[in-house]
Amino acid sequence: MAAAHAKIAADYETTVAEVIELTEIPAPPFKEAARAGRMAEKFKALGLENVHVDEVGNVIGIKPGKDRAARALMVAAHLDTVFPPDVPIKVRREGDTLHAPGIGDTTVTLAALLSFVRAMEAGRITPARDIIFVANVGEEGQGDLRGVRHLFSKSPLRPRIGDFISFDGSTVGRVTNGAVGSRRYRVAFKGPGGHSYGAFGLVNPMVAMANSVSGLYAIPVPADVKTTYAASTVAGGTSVNSIPNLILAEFDMRSASPANLKAVETRFLKVIEDAVAAENAARDTRYGKITAVPELIGDRPAGTTPATDPLVQTAARILTANGYDATLGASSTDSNIPISLGIPAITLSAGGGGFRAHALDEYVSVEKAAFVKGLTTAFDIVVGAAAIKRRP
Repeated sequence: MAAAHAKIAADYETTVAEVIELTEIPAPPFKEAARAGRMAEKFKALGLENVHVDEVGNVIGIKPGKDRAARALMVAAHLDTVFPPDVPIKVRREGDTLHAPGIGDTTVTLAALLSFVRAMEAGRITPARDIIFVANVGEEGQGDLRGVRHLFSKSPLRPRIGDFISFDGSTVGRVTNGAVGSRRYRVAFKGPGGHSYGAFGLVNPMVAMANSVSGLYAIPVPADVKTTYAASTVAGGTSVNSIPNLILAEFDMRSASPANLKAVETRFLKVIEDAVAAENAARDTRYGKITAVPELIGDRPAGTTPATDPLVQTAARILTANGYDATLGASSTDSNIPISLGIPAITLSAGGGGFRAHALDEYVSVEKAAFVKGLTTAFDIVVGAAAIKRRP
């Protein structure tokens, strides 16, 4: 382990250079192939076994362990960012700070995976069981966890996975063992439309949409587990002097409690029905009625890896030993999928701190002492987690 730690420190400039290189390879939603290709090249160069890109675009490589029969530890970081293709990505370095969209969420952890593999090689560390390294697609937004969802549903690796660690972000200290689930809808409110003056009095899908928003915000949220909702986007209409025939609105509901999430979703869908019925009763329907078609566009399952699980305990112990707070928390990450299936999973960070995630002015700190400490601590957790015995 001492030699591995020394390698992480010695490779500081190499790792920073990889953060910059990978960040500048665009990876917008559903278009991660270029960055995936580069990660596959790096996995192969580091000597991982069975390096390949699977059918949905995940990059996979295996570090063999001593007990090949034991269920493996999967260690992942996502390739995609929230930024569309037209956003230019160029890293700007100012002293110990790197600035670029997507650099902290989460290119820095892709570089961390490479650092971990080099450290194991330098320390001649053979993990207790196989470690499956993954650079996965589709974590952000409407990617809807598609990369990890595939790994835990259709991938031949699925039966081999005993534990899962996702690295996401660079502010070390928190252990995300709770999965904040979400249900996201795009609702198409439709009507006959018409001239704003000549057809005045006809039903208006804008009204049904507005009343749906008001109704959503009248739903009381449960007090036991944080539960939220949001009316997020709206689009449609023809012109300022037209009654619209189509309004599209998007809605987001979240909770770490599956029961709470289901309860809010059920109430929300009833709110839409009531808003449509009210508008059809209030105005003229001679040319057609208002309809609403809810389309599920996001489904992230909720759940928790218990605080008593060895994976959570290992991460918390090593974080505390290295001077971090080791607070437990809940978020929406790639770990949602294995957690919902009862597979122990957590999400951690690696690096020296990140700020302004999902913003154009996103940046990370690469101050050497903090950056190396963050990487080393994350590496120790990976090695420690690999020592947990999970039999088939």
